[in-house]
Order: sequence, then C-alpha cells, then structure tokens
Amino acid sequence: MEALIEDFLVYLRHERGRAVRTQEAYAAVLRQFGGWVRERGVAAWGGVGIGHLTAFLGEERRRVVACGAAAAPRRLGPDALYGRIAALRAFFRFAVTEGHLPSDPAEHLQLPRRWQRLPKTLTGEEIGRLLEPPSAPKPIDWCDVAVLELAYASGLRLAELRGVRVEQLHLEAGFVTVVGKGNKERIVPVAPRALETLRRYLELGRPQLVRAGSPAQLFLTSRGTGFSHSALWRRIKARARAAGVMRAVTPHMLRHSFATHLLENGADLRVIQEMLGHASINTTQVYTHVASERLREVHRRFHPRG
Repeated sequence: MEALIEDFLVYLRHERGRAVRTQEAYAAVLRQFGGWVRERGVAAWGGVGIGHLTAFLGEERRRVVACGAAAAPRRLGPDALYGRIAALRAFFRFAVTEGHLPSDPAEHLQLPRRWQRLPKTLTGEEIGRLLEPPSAPKPIDWCDVAVLELAYASGLRLAELRGVRVEQLHLEAGFVTVVGKGNKERIVPVAPRALETLRRYLELGRPQLVRAGSPAQLFLTSRGTGFSHSALWRRIKARARAAGVMRAVTPHMLRHSFATHLLENGADLRVIQEMLGHASINTTQVYTHVASERLREVHRRFHPRG
C-alpha cells in the first residue's frame, strides 16, 4: 500500500507541481487512512470501498484534537476535513487513471462547502510604520526591511520570498521573476521605493551576511543561510512588533494588502490575478468582497444617515 502512496507523491511533485506542504499533508492523510483500513483487515487498496471512506471520515469528524496547553481540545474543523477528502479523492482518481485500480471508491465523496473567510489586510498607516527602517540598521535589519518591501510591493507568497534568488531580481528593469505554485514562472513589477530598499540591502546588508557556502537566495539569515519557513515568519512578526503594529501580522497579510490596495486604487482584477499568480479569477475575486466591505464601513462611519 505504501508503494502506491509513493507513486502518487511523485506524481504530485513532478507532474502536478504541487507545493511541498500540500504533498506532506496528502501523504499524512493517506498513511493515516492506510493504517486505519489495515486495522480492519483490508490488505490492499483494491479492497477499499465507499463504506470504509465514509466510516473513516465520520470518525475524523467526531475526533477531538489537542490544541496545546493553553487551549481546550476541539473537534476537527471543516477545513481539516476538507483537506482529508481532497487527498483521498485525488489519490484514488490517480490510482484509477494509472490503471492500479479498476474503479474509484471515492468518486462520490462530496467536498463540503467552506465558509469564505475574507483576507485580513493592513491599513496604509500600518504599512508605513512596518516599512520604516530602524534608525541605525544592521545588515540583518536591511534584510528584514527588504523582505517586507518586496512582499508588499509585489504580493509574493512566503515560499516565493524565501526562494527568490539574486539573479531573479532585475533592479534596472524594475521587476522580479517568481517561481510560484506548480513551478509556474511569472514576472511581477516592483515599486520604486521597494527597488531603492533592495538596492540598499544589496549594498549594505547582504554582503555582510554572505558566508562561504551561502546559497544564491536573495535573503539570508545572520548565519548566511537561507530562511526556513518558520524563521522568516518569525522575523516578519518581530519586525511588526518593533514597528509598533499591534496586530498579529503574517506574511500573507502583506500579500492580501498588496492586492486589496491595488483594487481600491482602480487596478483591473485580471491584472491583479496575473501578479498574484492565481490560476483562477475566482480566487482573486475574494478581494472585491474586501474592498466592498471597506466601502460599506466608510459609509457607515461617515454618512450622516449611516
């Protein structure tokens, strides 16, 4: 059973270009489900039926998960259940397509509807404070500010910020080449102020961070290594606290702010979709809801009869 899971992961990686985190999440679900059916006497994937799938998902829906010492245990949320169903559907569809199984037991599994959460954004004033460099910046400070400037100027995902290489930044032309989800390459403009901050970082910051064996990544830690996902997240949160932004700032909030502020200032939704690297315009349309919510709030606050 494990061999087919490995084949599926290779397919996700090389043919579908799925993100590493997606691959890991799908692998965890499939191995959990594989162990679950083996405990019930099913020795091969061909013995799995729709009854096994619905029973497994029913148990998962009722399962109580720990949330850490400070939080009470809770049931599995709808997003987590959605992810389990998506993994199972994709796996069995692959197995049938590749001829490993004669029929798809997950064919009639329905993905639950998910509440659409509006993305959280930062105000212009918060962005200004966040992007203000320290009074006496050290090399790593220049790196932090350059990360934030590029994130807000071009709407890059966290993985894209981590992975961007020096040669992908074209300062004179004013754009960055990004390799996004599915290994799709796109070209994103970089705002003039961000270009200036990046120039300063390349002159005053990065040369002091480079060590023997440092990678070609644009952004480096104080040890001269590339940033891990969690390390870069922590740097962004620390910079927000130092700037006095009293909110739980995440890298994706900068991306959401980039898109929302463009839309509010009249940018075309299709252009925003292209810059964000969204495969579907439906994903980008969530920002129209954010913009309309903000308009309603302004109307409520300032209209005499609001």
